[in-house]
Amino acid sequence: MLYLISYLIDPFADYWKMFFHRPWFVIILDLVFSVFFCALISESSIFINARFNDVISWMDRPMIRLVLQTLSTLLCTLVIISVEFLVGHFFEAIHWDLGQKEITGISQWIIVSTIIALMISGVNTANFLISNWKNTFTEAAEFKQAAAEAELHALKLQVDPHFVFNNLSVLSELILKDQELGYEYAENFSKVYRYLLLNARKDVISLQDELKFVDSYIFLIEKRVGASVVFKITIDKHYLLLQLPPMTMQILIENALKHNKTLKNTPLNIEITVDEHNSLVVANNLIPLDRKPLASGIGLMNIINRYRLLCDQEVKIEESESHFRIRIPLLKAANY
Repeated sequence: MLYLISYLIDPFADYWKMFFHRPWFVIILDLVFSVFFCALISESSIFINARFNDVISWMDRPMIRLVLQTLSTLLCTLVIISVEFLVGHFFEAIHWDLGQKEITGISQWIIVSTIIALMISGVNTANFLISNWKNTFTEAAEFKQAAAEAELHALKLQVDPHFVFNNLSVLSELILKDQELGYEYAENFSKVYRYLLLNARKDVISLQDELKFVDSYIFLIEKRVGASVVFKITIDKHYLLLQLPPMTMQILIENALKHNKTLKNTPLNIEITVDEHNSLVVANNLIPLDRKPLASGIGLMNIINRYRLLCDQEVKIEESESHFRIRIPLLKAANY
């Protein structure tokens, strides 16, 4: 860099005309001499930059840092150049009785050395700022990911407490009336609760496993509300390996029961299918309650938020005067 910048400043100087016409040992000595002092200038610039990183941050006081670091670099460069002149004079490479050409050459050397020192300082500063930006960006991304995982974890653990109390109440009544049915109800209730305990912490689960859980869950509902709810599940087997967040179907079914009447003469029909776009479709007819239930924070927003954290696909909600339908994208294991 030293020779390149020197040549660019004055390519027609006498020095360059005679550069390769000197004895080889003189050329080598010149190169070694230049490399040594260029290394001193480079390392001093790096050292100054590192020390200022510990004392004055670019983030806190950038202008003060710029002025002090520039002045320190210039001062250190001038000191090294002075030492170089003394060493050169000692080896009689530089004489004190200088002519105009020698003075021009020395001035050029001082200018080039200063440019190199400032360039190295600038490169180190840029490297520090880029590294700091990358670290800040990485930390922000990690914090965002941790926050998203924490939020997802909280969403996955949301289970309506009424589900537990209602089923325990029904179980106690069945045991008194029909012990065999009560035993079967307890078996299905234990399957449902075991599923919740084992899979609530997972991000996704296969549709096949979710349907096994739903079978037991529907059994509990049918024994609880009787013929007031009719389920129809038609899903082709080649969709079974697709994935969705655990308890999605339970939440959707519970949502339908929560916002509609369950009457024997006009039952609530819940239909579960998969459409041509690989979306799970849960639809029900609307039988509005006389009084809307209080929002519990659990339900559709849970599913929507989980999909927002898991992937870039959206949950679609369709509502008409007579029907409510929600489409849940099923995920391929390779895409998740």
